Order: sequence, then structure tokens, then C-alpha cells
Amino acid sequence: MRVEVVTNIASGSVGREAPAQAEAILAEHGVTGRVHAPGEGELTACLRDALDSRPDALLVVAGDGTARAAAEMAGPDGPMIAPLPGGTMNMLPHALYGAIPWPEAMANCLKSGQERMISGGEINGRLFFVAAILGSPALWAEAREAARAGRADLALLRARRAMRRAFSSRLRYVLDGRPKGKTEALSLLCPLVSADLHADEQALEAAALDPAGALDIFRLGVNTVTGNWRNDPSVIVGRCRIGKVWAGGRIPAILDGEPVRLDDAVAIRFRPKAFRALVPAP
Repeated sequence: MRVEVVTNIASGSVGREAPAQAEAILAEHGVTGRVHAPGEGELTACLRDALDSRPDALLVVAGDGTARAAAEMAGPDGPMIAPLPGGTMNMLPHALYGAIPWPEAMANCLKSGQERMISGGEINGRLFFVAAILGSPALWAEAREAARAGRADLALLRARRAMRRAFSSRLRYVLDGRPKGKTEALSLLCPLVSADLHADEQALEAAALDPAGALDIFRLGVNTVTGNWRNDPSVIVGRCRIGKVWAGGRIPAILDGEPVRLDDAVAIRFRPKAFRALVPAP
């Protein structure tokens, strides 16, 4: 096996010692590979160069946005991708490897790695492999990002904006040709993480979350903690292969933990073959 390893030393829990750690793990397992530590502004080009060298696998030690970008660049016909946990939330790495440190996940992949085809979702050309949230609740992620950057003033400003937007701009949606609906937020879960979908299910789990006020929000919060949110009366759950969502302005969203702004009308579709993951054998 020949691998490329990209370490984003500026990300979350990676650190400047990561390249040396990665080289030591490669040597320990007798794997030929190059380790990259791109500088500021060089990450995307480094991922592209690594993929263009046609390795057997690309191992990425970085945050959620970089993990999603690498998987999206590779696609179903590119090299296997190992998105190792190096960020804050690590949604895709934890879904594939569990909540373990990246050196352990990397060693496991090199010791007994095998291919696993991962499905996902697509919203106006943007892919996600774990979950997407559309609607005003996604604005809280923008406040979180400002806080992570040390901008307390901006985080407070965005938190206030999220509070103002709550219940003020509902989404309209159509899923798989069913009747139109209105909702405060629409959540889409991939088979990789949904407790209600089989791993090979050819659809996304769609949940329209439409609390009418503070009491409904409190009850939904309790049900989410207890794992009973699918049975909450303010939630409508179903399957989705294709769909449309629109609103009165640009739609705030979270794709695999990363906040984005979408157009005021978007198309959703299920992608049965999104990318090839390198995972340890069971």
C-alpha cells in the first residue's frame, strides 16, 4: 500500500507534532507514504496534489470541513479516504472509527484496513456524509464558529441574530413527491449514523422539526437527550431520496458540522455511492 497523509497542524486537536507522529506510525506498519503539513491557505491545493498522485489511500488529520472536502474531491472512483479525527466535533471520523484519538485510528486503518463504500446526501452540489440541518437552528453554528475563533463580540452578535430568526422564517419542503410541508428546521441523517436506517438503506432519514414555542422546544430538547426525539409530536420523520426546500431568503445550514449558507431554493438527493472509506476490519 502507498498512502498520502495530510495533517492540518492548525486544526483543533492536531498539533505541530502530528507530521512526525504520522511518519512514525507509517514506519511502524511498514507502509510507504508521504506526510504533508500544508501552511495557511495551502490545504485545498495539498489535498488535490495528494489525490492526483493516485495513492491507494489518502489519510487526512484535520477538522470536519477538511474531512468532507477530501471525501468530496475523491468521490466514489478515487483513492480510499481515511478522515482521521483532528477537529472539534469530528462527526465523520467518529461515525467511522468511534471516539478515539487520530493516532489510534490511523494505526487501526494501517493494521487491518479495508474498503467501505459510504453513501451520503447532496444539497445543490454540496455533499454531506453524516447529517445536515437546514433552517434557523443552523445559525447557532455560526455563533459557535465565532467563539472558536476567539471573537466573543461576533459570537454574541450572531447568537442574538439566531434568537431573532427563530420562528420568523420557516422552510417549505417537498420530499419524494409527498405533499408540501412547512417547518422551522429540516434535519437529514445519512445511513452511516441514523439509528432508524439500515447501513445499506438507499435513502436519507428526513426529520421536520417544527416546535411552536418555548414549551415545545423544551420538550423536544428533553426527548433529544433521552433518544426519544422521533416520537416527539413536533417532529415528522420519513425517508427521502429526492426533495426540494425553499424559503424567503438564503437558507442557513450545517453540513457535517460546518456552517454554510445555501440559496433560497435548494434540491436534495441521496447519493448511494459517495466515496470509498478506509476502515479497520470488524
